Amino acid sequence: MNIKKRIDDVIHFLVHNSIFFTVVIMCMVHAALLLIMLCAGVSQLAAINVVSVIVYIFCIILCRTGHILPVYYSILLEVSTYAVASVYYIGWHCGSFFFIFSIVPIIIYFGMFLFKRYRIHAIFISLVLDYSVFTVLYIVFHDRPPLIETQKWTHMTLTLFSAFVMFVSIIFYSIFYIYSSEKEVDNLEHENEQLSAEACNDTLTGLLNRRGFLPKVEELMEGGDNGHFCIAFLDIDNFKRINDSYGHECGDEVLKHISKMIKKEMHGCGICRWGGEEIVILMKDYDMAVARQKMEYMRESIGATPTVFYNKLIPVTITVGLEEYRDIYGKPDDIIKTADERMYYGKQHGKNIVISKDMNEADA
Repeated sequence: MNIKKRIDDVIHFLVHNSIFFTVVIMCMVHAALLLIMLCAGVSQLAAINVVSVIVYIFCIILCRTGHILPVYYSILLEVSTYAVASVYYIGWHCGSFFFIFSIVPIIIYFGMFLFKRYRIHAIFISLVLDYSVFTVLYIVFHDRPPLIETQKWTHMTLTLFSAFVMFVSIIFYSIFYIYSSEKEVDNLEHENEQLSAEACNDTLTGLLNRRGFLPKVEELMEGGDNGHFCIAFLDIDNFKRINDSYGHECGDEVLKHISKMIKKEMHGCGICRWGGEEIVILMKDYDMAVARQKMEYMRESIGATPTVFYNKLIPVTITVGLEEYRDIYGKPDDIIKTADERMYYGKQHGKNIVISKDMNEADA
C-alpha cells in the first residue's frame, strides 16, 4: 500500500509539473545528441544542438515564470527545425525523422489544456503541420545522398536513439493521460456517491450551498438577543479573465484554493458558495469591528497566496462587502443583499477592498 501510494504521489507530482520535466528531458536529449555529433565529427549539427540546449534552458526559465504557451510552441518549432537540419546534413537513414513523431503526444497532451475554445482545431492543425514536415522530408530526402557522410555506427546510434526517444515519449504521455483520466473518473464517482449526503454542499469547493446556508442564517435571526452576527459577501476579482486566460479548470483550482484558505481561517463560521465566484460567510458572534479586521486579514492573505496551476502562479484578490445583523432585517436575503451591494460598490471603486458601510460613507 505504501509503495502504491508513493508511486501515485510521484506520478501526481510529474503530471502537475509535466511541462517542466518535458523541457528538462528535451534539454538532456540534445545534450546527448551534441556528444554524438562531436564524436561523429559533424560540427554543423553539434553547433545546432548547442543552440537547442540554450533554447531549452530558456524554456526552463519560462516554465518557472509560468509562461507555458511560448514553451509549447518552442518545443514544436525546435524539434521540427532540428529534424529538418539533421536529415539535410546526414541523410534520411539516420532516423532523425523519428523526432517528428515524438512530439505527437506532446501536441495532444498539452494542447488539451493550453488551448481553450478551439483546442480540437488547434491540435488538429498542429498534427497536420507535424505530419506535413515528415512528408516533405521524405519526398525530398529519402533517396538523396547526405551532405555529410557518416560512419555506420553513427547511423545505428542515431536511429536507435531517436526511436528510443519517440518510444519513451509515447509511453510517458500515455501514462500521464491514463492517470489524469482515472483520477477524473475517481473524482466523479466519489462526487456521485456523496451527492445525496452532500445535498446542502457545493461539490467543487465543499462549502455550503444556499440550501444549506440560508437556514443557518435564519436560525440566528430567530434567536432574539442571541442572534448577533455579521455577513461577509466575497467576490473573486477578475474571475472571468482568469477563466478566459487559463481555462475553467484553472478557475476551479482558484475557487478550491480560496475556499480552503477561508475554511482554515474562518473555523466555526458558516461558509457558502453563493454562486459562481461569490462566497458568503456567516460570522456568528462577530461585531462589525472584529468582522472587518478579520476580513482585512483574509483579503491580504488571499492576495499574498497565489494559486498554483500547472507550474503557473495565478495571483488573485477579493472584494468584500460586510453587514452586521440588525432588527430591520426580516429574512436572510435582506442582510445578504446589503452585504452584496457593498461588495458591488467595492468592485466599482478599485476592487481588492473591504466595504463595511453604506455607499454614501463607504470606507476604503
